[in-house]
Amino acid sequence: MWVAGVDGCRAGWIAVVLRVDDPHAHRIMTAPTLAAIADAPEKAEVIAVDMPIGLPERTDGSGRLPEQLIRPLLGQRQSSVFAIPSRRAVEAEDYGEACAIAAATSDPPRKVSRQGFAIFPRIREIDALLRARPDLLPRVYEVHPELAFWALNHAEALGQPKKVKGIPYGPGMALRRELLTRSGLLPDELIHAPPPRGAAQDDLLDALAGLTVALDIARGGGQPFPDPPGRDAHGLPVAIWTLRIS
Repeated sequence: MWVAGVDGCRAGWIAVVLRVDDPHAHRIMTAPTLAAIADAPEKAEVIAVDMPIGLPERTDGSGRLPEQLIRPLLGQRQSSVFAIPSRRAVEAEDYGEACAIAAATSDPPRKVSRQGFAIFPRIREIDALLRARPDLLPRVYEVHPELAFWALNHAEALGQPKKVKGIPYGPGMALRRELLTRSGLLPDELIHAPPPRGAAQDDLLDALAGLTVALDIARGGGQPFPDPPGRDAHGLPVAIWTLRIS
């Protein structure tokens, strides 16, 4: 069985695919679409992707329920959990229009951050893909890297940020690599591999974090927030997954 950890990057998507029974059988790849990763020769049976899945019709409070549940766990890292607005707002391709729709479909009224708006095209892509191909629903899981690292750190929030002012922060990156090493889930050559063209080192690190969750799910673990997952108006799952904490 193959599994994959996936993150967005300049080239589109970065994925790390790995064979569950032989972690030294792995490949790092980039692809312009998520469909290309799902249809890759390895055909990963669990794909853990750092991108929201399942969109609300309206937003109450500070985002979807998964976002509200995991923020308190992450301490100073909770700002990395964006509040995803309504489906209509995500579907808007103009920033001003997205803000207006988001404010009109949220309570209290909330506009869209520029950082959140930047990932809307990828949210629309994964949303369209899963609605068009329901056969992928049992294979694709939403994850968040900081929640994965929280679980790898024995349910403790990390004290070091991964980035400072948008620039990778050496001590924070080193801490996350150390957690991946300590987990014993991934081979060292993968943890310290250089990113492929079109992806940054932090993109690869986030994909590796997702890969640990994919491995845990494939082995019968995995922990969703909420548990059980919800469903949006189109039947897509609404949950952020991490490793099960024993």
